[in-house]
Amino acid sequence: MEPEMEDNTLELMSSVPRSLWLGCSSVAESLCALRCLQSIPSTRAHNQNTSVMESQNHVDDLSPKKTTVLTKLSNGPVMTGSRKRPSEGNCDKEKEKEQCIALFDQWSETDQVEFVEHLISHMCHYQHGHINSYLKPMLQRDFITALPAQGLDHIAESILSFLDAQSLCSAELVCKEWQRVISEGMLWKKLIERMVRTDPLWKGLSERHQWEKYLFKNRTTEVPPNSYYHSLYPKIIQDIETIEANWRCGRHNLQRIQCRSENSKGVYCLQYDDDKIISGLRDNSIKIWDKQSLECLKILTGHTGSVLCLQYDERVIVTGSSDSTVRVWDVTSGEVLNTLIHHNEAVLHLRFCNGLMVTCSKDRSIAVWDMASPTDISLRRVLVGHRAAVNVVDFDDKYIVSASGDRTIKVWSTSTCEFVRTLNGHKRGIACLQYRDRLVVSGSSDNTIRLWDIECGACLRVLEGHEELVRCIRFDNKRIVSGAYDGKIKVWDLQAALDPRAPASTLCLRTLVEHSGRVFRLQFDEFQIISSSHDDTILIWDFLNVSTNGQSEGRSPSRTYTYISR
Repeated sequence: MEPEMEDNTLELMSSVPRSLWLGCSSVAESLCALRCLQSIPSTRAHNQNTSVMESQNHVDDLSPKKTTVLTKLSNGPVMTGSRKRPSEGNCDKEKEKEQCIALFDQWSETDQVEFVEHLISHMCHYQHGHINSYLKPMLQRDFITALPAQGLDHIAESILSFLDAQSLCSAELVCKEWQRVISEGMLWKKLIERMVRTDPLWKGLSERHQWEKYLFKNRTTEVPPNSYYHSLYPKIIQDIETIEANWRCGRHNLQRIQCRSENSKGVYCLQYDDDKIISGLRDNSIKIWDKQSLECLKILTGHTGSVLCLQYDERVIVTGSSDSTVRVWDVTSGEVLNTLIHHNEAVLHLRFCNGLMVTCSKDRSIAVWDMASPTDISLRRVLVGHRAAVNVVDFDDKYIVSASGDRTIKVWSTSTCEFVRTLNGHKRGIACLQYRDRLVVSGSSDNTIRLWDIECGACLRVLEGHEELVRCIRFDNKRIVSGAYDGKIKVWDLQAALDPRAPASTLCLRTLVEHSGRVFRLQFDEFQIISSSHDDTILIWDFLNVSTNGQSEGRSPSRTYTYISR
């Protein structure tokens, strides 16, 4: 295009309505339209006005209601123009809008939707964006405010009851109506109740700090207002953080039971609850201790050998001894209800649950028993396969797991008592284990602790740190606690141990040293460890009630009660 032609084209483009040349379907059509416009003489304005009037007269003859002029350039688009003044056009537009709306209102909802969909389909993306911005706030609903207005307060409360603490705090700040629903619905109380039902740590705190009495009561009974529970929640969180810090730092309050007698040389086993501690001693006796006063409440005698293992529930105590027998005692009266004579050598460990009991012995065998009642216990099956003493057993509905001095862990089917697989890895005999879900944790005389996946038999992690045989081990969802012949109790981070990326140096959280002899048995919960030792003591390591006035980290003064047999 020549310079003069280009200048004329630009001038012409600026004088022509933008809708005309943008409406062309191609560049060729645009240029063609512009050439046609250029060929119009300088008097085109006059002629255009004349043609407009003529066209108007022609159109008026065809349709008196229309006042539109059509101008067609080459094969390009059609351009429409109005002869009326802008103010008159705006008035007509408003009237047309009102007529359209009136007509639209007469249609059914389905027809209206179809029409709007058709209308939107003719719009461009830019227009769609404007419509979307307009519709968004219209589609939003404050249902928490709207539901109570319809008499559906309980639905609004139910929806908000699924919020966690942080979200519940934010919801209270939305508006007064939301705050009212949360307050009248006692949602902070419901949140705390939900935590107590699902988390053992919360449940334990509720019992120990005695705010459990304000929970799980309906509105008809006298309960504190919602504000009480709102202020209670952060106090509970603070207590939990303090307990976790005490575990990590080893801060504890220590209580000591001295259970020496003339013939006793160790406490081999124990179990406890909130009220009592039941221990099995090397002097052939079973001693029951008051957990609060630490006084000996009762002594059970009958075994002719050391009491090596025990377990109790709300009805019975079952004990195994080096005299090769298993005895069943009434937990309340202490009366012997049954004596099982089957194993040829010492009964080293036992477990019972839901009508099933499993015992293991130095005679290398495992016995599976059906417990219909304390007096009706029958032998179901004997499992043979270990090549040395079977030191420990554990089981659930799926598997029985046993560990032996032959360095192996064997897995058996609980329902059929058939052998399933062997877990190999320890370099020396295995003294202890615990099994839950898919995880098995074992301790050995090779001084190590191993974590296993029971389904595939893989060793997940090896924990090193004890200097002698690992004699006892327990774990929960957070930590592993182990005791060894080196007299030490170690606390390990279970979640870190299950993470293959975690460095070995970060796994042991704390080492507790108070026993002066071998650690034989321990049990723990969220608040405490209770352990027994060859030094004839039972230690209670309390991580909840820790005195902070001038106590060095990791140690606290002990409270001692000494029992002297008569």
